[in-house]
Amino acid sequence: MTGPLAPSRPSTLRAYVELTKPRIIELLLITTIPAMVVAANGWPGLDLVLVALIGGSLSAGGANVINQVYDSDIDRSMSRTQKRPLPTGRVSLRQATWFGIALGVGGFVVLAGGANLLAGILAAAAFIGYVLGYTMVLKRSTTQNIVLGGAAGSVPALIGWAVYTGGLAPEAWFMFAVVFFWTPSHFWALSLKYQEDYRAASVPMLPVVVGIGPTLTNILWYAVIMAGVAIMLIPVGGLGWIYAATTVTLCGLSVAFAARLRRNPNRAMPYFVFTNLVLAGVFLAIMLDRLAATPSLGHSYAWMTVASTIVGIGVVGVVSVESGKGMRAPGISVLRHGIEVGATVAFVGVMVLVGWQSVVAICVGPCP
Repeated sequence: MTGPLAPSRPSTLRAYVELTKPRIIELLLITTIPAMVVAANGWPGLDLVLVALIGGSLSAGGANVINQVYDSDIDRSMSRTQKRPLPTGRVSLRQATWFGIALGVGGFVVLAGGANLLAGILAAAAFIGYVLGYTMVLKRSTTQNIVLGGAAGSVPALIGWAVYTGGLAPEAWFMFAVVFFWTPSHFWALSLKYQEDYRAASVPMLPVVVGIGPTLTNILWYAVIMAGVAIMLIPVGGLGWIYAATTVTLCGLSVAFAARLRRNPNRAMPYFVFTNLVLAGVFLAIMLDRLAATPSLGHSYAWMTVASTIVGIGVVGVVSVESGKGMRAPGISVLRHGIEVGATVAFVGVMVLVGWQSVVAICVGPCP
C-alpha cells in the first residue's frame, strides 16, 4: 500500500533515539544538576552543566541500548516491550550494539575531557554495572535484581558532584543513597502491573516469585528507608527549610501511599507515577534550597536521630520480610540471598554511620 493514506514507518533516527530510553535518561539527569549545585554551593556554571548533561546522557543512553541488545529475547516475549526497535527489526542487533558502545565511549570522553577523569570513570562504572551487573547477572537470576542493580542508576548524583569538585563527599553519597533506596519501591510498583509479562519471560521479578502481598510490604519498607535517608541530607548537606519541608511532605505522602497499597493493590501504577514526582521534587528542592541559601530548620542532632530511627524501622521491616519463606528465586541459595540482602543492609548501616560522623564533625563548633 502506497500513497498518503499508507501507514508511515517510524524513521531510523527515531528508532535509535527510542533505544536510548529518553524518559529514563531525563529522570537520571534530574539528580545530576542538584548534586552540582550543592557541590558548588550555588550555580556551577553553564559550561560544566552542559558537560555533565551531555556526558551523562551519552553514557546512560548507551547502557540502555546494550541492555536492550542483551534482553532482545525477553523484549520479544513481553507485551510491554514487543514494539521496541529491536523486536520489531527497525534496528539490527549488530547496529544497536555498536551504537550503544559508541555512546558509552562518547560519554566517558566528554566527561573525562570536559570535566575530569573521575567523572568519566564513574560514568564508565555505571555503564558496566548496568550492563554486566544488572542486565547480564542479576535481572535473570535473583529477586534482588532491581535492588542491587539500582546502584547503576544512582551514579549520576556522584557524577554531578565529581564534575564540579573532581572528588566525592558524604553529601554526594547520600544523594546516591536517596536514588538507590527509591528505586525498589518505584520499579516493583511497575512490575506488579506487568508481572505476567515477567513470568512469561522467566524473569524473577519480586511479584513473580513471592506474590503481591510480600511485594507490597517490601515497597512500604523501602519507601520508609528512602524517607529516612533523604531526611539525613538535611543535617549532612546543611540544607534548610525548603528542602526539609518538601522532603518531609513528599516522603511522608510516599510512605502513606505505599501503606494504602497493601489494602488496594490496584493503585500500584498511580503509585509508580507518584514516585517519579517524589524523586524529582526531592532533588528540585535540594537545588532550590542551596540556590536560595535558606537557613537551617531545627537541630542537626534532632534530624539525625529522627532519620536514623526511620531508617532503622525500614531495615527491620525489610529483613523480616526477606527472612520469610519463599523469598528466594529458584536456584538461589540461602547463602547468596543472605549476602545480597546483607549487602543492602550493610550499605544502610554505613550511610547512618557516615551521617552521624558528618554531623559530629559539623557540630564541633556551634551546631546548626
